[in-house]
Amino acid sequence: MIIRLLKPFALTAAITLALGAAAADAPRSSIDPAKLDSKAGACTDFFGYVNNISMKNDPIPADQTSWGTFNKLRERSLVAQHDILDAMALNKAAAGTIQQKIGDFYASGMDEAAIEKAGYTPIKDDLKRVDGLRNPDDIAELVRDYAAQGDALLFDFERGADFKNSTMTIGFANQGGLGLPDRDYYLKTDAESKKLLAAYQAHVANLLVLVGVKKDDASKQAQAVVDLETKLASASLTQVALRDPNNQYHLVSMAEGDKTTPHFSWLKYFAAQGVNGQTGFSLAQPEFFATMDKLIAEAPIAHWQAYFRFHIVASAAPALSKAFVDERFAFTGKTFQGQKENKPRWKRVLGATNSEMGMALGELYVAKTFPPEAKQRAQDMVNDLHDALKTRIENLDWMSAQTKKQALEKWATFMPKIGYPDQWRDWSGLSISRDGYVANIRAADKFNHAWEMGKIGKPVDRREWGMTPQTVNAYYNPLLNEIVFPAAILQPPFFDAKADDALNYGAIGAVIGHEMTHGFDDEGSQFDAKGNQHDWWTAADKKDFESRTAKLVKQFDDYIAIGDLHVNGKLTLGENIADLGGINVAFDALHAALKKHPQAVIDGLTPEQRFFIAFAHVWEGQYRDEALKLLVNTNPHSPSRFRAMGAPSNMPAFAQTFQCKPGDVMVRSAETQVKIW
Repeated sequence: MIIRLLKPFALTAAITLALGAAAADAPRSSIDPAKLDSKAGACTDFFGYVNNISMKNDPIPADQTSWGTFNKLRERSLVAQHDILDAMALNKAAAGTIQQKIGDFYASGMDEAAIEKAGYTPIKDDLKRVDGLRNPDDIAELVRDYAAQGDALLFDFERGADFKNSTMTIGFANQGGLGLPDRDYYLKTDAESKKLLAAYQAHVANLLVLVGVKKDDASKQAQAVVDLETKLASASLTQVALRDPNNQYHLVSMAEGDKTTPHFSWLKYFAAQGVNGQTGFSLAQPEFFATMDKLIAEAPIAHWQAYFRFHIVASAAPALSKAFVDERFAFTGKTFQGQKENKPRWKRVLGATNSEMGMALGELYVAKTFPPEAKQRAQDMVNDLHDALKTRIENLDWMSAQTKKQALEKWATFMPKIGYPDQWRDWSGLSISRDGYVANIRAADKFNHAWEMGKIGKPVDRREWGMTPQTVNAYYNPLLNEIVFPAAILQPPFFDAKADDALNYGAIGAVIGHEMTHGFDDEGSQFDAKGNQHDWWTAADKKDFESRTAKLVKQFDDYIAIGDLHVNGKLTLGENIADLGGINVAFDALHAALKKHPQAVIDGLTPEQRFFIAFAHVWEGQYRDEALKLLVNTNPHSPSRFRAMGAPSNMPAFAQTFQCKPGDVMVRSAETQVKIW
């Protein structure tokens, strides 16, 4: 998933661990020494040493693009959710309950016969409206009307905390409008990029043919779509540039916004979203919107008709008949990510259920899988990591007392959220039936969008969650200075009350430390204890911090992911800082725990060895080549191999634990070793 600052900093993009069983009467080690690859060697290839044998014996399933610890735990969560949905669909609940709405939504998505019979009838009226576009005013009206239905066309719009006043919610307009996940797919001129863009253009044409466009005309329209998107891409910022908070927030008045887009009225746009009385908003990337406006005014209407026709079809395709599903998967799954088979229908409909009513499903998931005592145990561990981070900040030898004071003020205001929200969302205004999958999706889209827009102009609700409890992930939100750990990640192999401390601290401990460190990474460090974008550093400390992070950029720039494609050290910097800080904080917390509860050698491994092995197990993961390229090109998370090795190689404690020597791959020289938090 691509996470920007407006959204939480997540732990992972998509990646997973099979730990074995242990005797019930002893601390659970869950490490099988026979599965450690001595040929790889802990000091040479620590990722391979821990994970090679497991990965060899458990290849990527046909319906997956990557496979590892996170994926396997996600599958476990999906099975639990599937059981809930099957029960809801079979046992019709009282009208108006979340059980009824979830059950009927899921049942409508599983009704293949009705979906097949409908074909693309559910979007025929939309296509007629596109056919009726005549001028720039019609284009602007269509964009704002579809936005009000929860269908973002041409650009993204969402609500979020004001960067300069984090207690209040404002609207954010962000670049978008592309059918491919990043601008560079349109602008690169190497042979592979050209081939992929040509495949995308063919896909556009194929979808248009499915809604009745003649083949020759579909090819021309596909060219028009790609041409328009390429112009939008040329005005879009890179993924690296988008990591800069200054490129994510640009507060303007309505009049200033209209000056940037004279053919697109922001006052009318806000009114269409049901938002009135606002004096301003964030127009985050002005150059993109100026180009968008120029295209609205100057591009041929026929080109815009092709553009909207395709995007409406592509958006609906996963919920339409088999021909649309297959064509969409052929490009986005097979060609783009190397996926061999589409996921089974139940997983796809479950994914849609999570997209539309994830928190409602989460309420049922928590009741089934996450007892209150688990929440308390996780809270205790968060407290341990929180204390360890404070000690590390206090003992930093490169930071002045003045900046430390500010850092500790931020540390003191961290707000942890564990397992699930204290208050569940109200779904009483949403109407769902068993008749019409697309109609249900649209009803939920409209309901959710209205709920989001209703928060603009109001105080930020600090009780809200940005992830559902059934999500196997975690995140930090700098605007609320909160660290959030959903229920689904607080279970084995990440967290196990019966496991020994070394495993828990190496796995979930490093995850907790990772999210805390996001508050002090290259982006999070630009926000203060109240969540406002504010420079709380002395000039000398900031310079030292940037010098240290530059070494981490260089370290990851040097890693080769596949072929001649290197990891992008600037794009992945925030996650790499968090990994490095997280594992150091967790290691310190483990030692504090061992003073209270000493542990001996288990399975021939010391507590420190088990800690690092558990950390590397978390990042067990393998990718299809296409998926790995997509990850490196667009995602702020480094491939799992380098996450398992990058941070530990900067720790003298790792070298001491495994008796590594200077010159070993996992021992960085004094000049290149990175120490930040």
